Amino acid sequence: MTTTDRASGALLLRQLREGRGWSWADLARALRDTARQLAVASLMNRQVASIQRTVARWESIADRTSPGDRYQFLLAQVYARTPAGDLAIGPGSDFDTLLEALRHFGTPPQRVRQLVELIGHGGRGDSGDLLMLLAPGTRSTIAAIQRDPSKLDHEVVSRLHEAVMAINGLVGTTPFVRLQLQLAPIVQSCRRLLELDQVGPRQELILLATTAYSLAGRLAFETRDDEAAMALYADATKAAGNLADRSHRAAVQTSHTMVTLHATDDLKVARTIARAATVDAHRGSSYAIRARAHAVHAEICARAGQADEAAAALDRAWKTVEQLTVDDPHGGFNADRLNGFDGLCALHAGDAGHAHDSLDKSVSALRLSRDAVQRGIVSTDLALARLRLGDPAACVNLLHEAVDITAATGGRVAAQRIRLARRDLRPWRTEDFLAELDDHIHDTLIGR
Repeated sequence: MTTTDRASGALLLRQLREGRGWSWADLARALRDTARQLAVASLMNRQVASIQRTVARWESIADRTSPGDRYQFLLAQVYARTPAGDLAIGPGSDFDTLLEALRHFGTPPQRVRQLVELIGHGGRGDSGDLLMLLAPGTRSTIAAIQRDPSKLDHEVVSRLHEAVMAINGLVGTTPFVRLQLQLAPIVQSCRRLLELDQVGPRQELILLATTAYSLAGRLAFETRDDEAAMALYADATKAAGNLADRSHRAAVQTSHTMVTLHATDDLKVARTIARAATVDAHRGSSYAIRARAHAVHAEICARAGQADEAAAALDRAWKTVEQLTVDDPHGGFNADRLNGFDGLCALHAGDAGHAHDSLDKSVSALRLSRDAVQRGIVSTDLALARLRLGDPAACVNLLHEAVDITAATGGRVAAQRIRLARRDLRPWRTEDFLAELDDHIHDTLIGR
């Protein structure tokens, strides 16, 4: 986007706010209140002062910040109604002006159309608006059980579980914020239903809640809302504790371990969760979860410099992978994924050759769209292995690929790894290939 485009967008946002006689704090309160009405968990409890600073950055000519998906959604809800509360989205309305501002900020036409459709079909200013982001079948299912919880039965829970799995399947191809909004009404429904003493198939509902909360925690992490992520993982762990098969709780804990590691860099806390995951995994039925738990534990040990413990955990993971079955309900973790952990542990142990071979195998196998986020991470690790083997140019070539993948997926961990890899390339700062990488990072990840 050009400076002139962004300046025009910033000016229009300021005019919209001032046209309603609002200060930055007034708009911040309106956005937070709307987030609470719509159960947008990542913003509903945020301090007004924090949102106010974000609003100010949007209106600053010198700042590059523009409204992301969550804020676009909330701004659309706020400006779709007049100060008197009437819906007004036609030409010349505040909503129409908002869309023009978003276009100046570079918002894609399909996103603008989605906002128009969402407000046009919804516009009630309650949590029902979020249902418009869901497939029609899921939308009607949730609307029905919200009206009458007694309608919850095996078939309904199965449909909701399929909807959660469908949202999970979009990771890597759809912005994380949009997935958050799609998942929000399902999470909200689970909370309400679990509060009831007698409601349908209880164990199936608990499993649905465990899966939905865990995915919501991961999405909150990816959108840099770590407080919400930790709370959702705590909810998922608590819910999973009511399930007989401990594989479910171990699955939550392995994800929680990695999110804790990358959100806080607290190895001690991450290791505590990882150990709990291995204990639960061995009490559960899934060999896939058991293998992943050992792999995650190995990575934590390797990062802590505990090479022997990491090697022992990896050995257990490889032996467990050999026992995988095609009907494992927690399938998805396999030798290809384990090679990524193996390679990263080798990197931390100083064995660049072994790291390169394992990571190369993993990257070669991660070709599906649902593997994109993981491919971005492993590609960066492979780039570091190339660097440790004395080939900075090859390292940079791989990082170019990782930058493109990360820009497309929005993966937070891959972005962290790219920054660390760039730091290790400082001795080659005078080389043209590094200047080209810096330009690519800036244009694709920072300046977009």
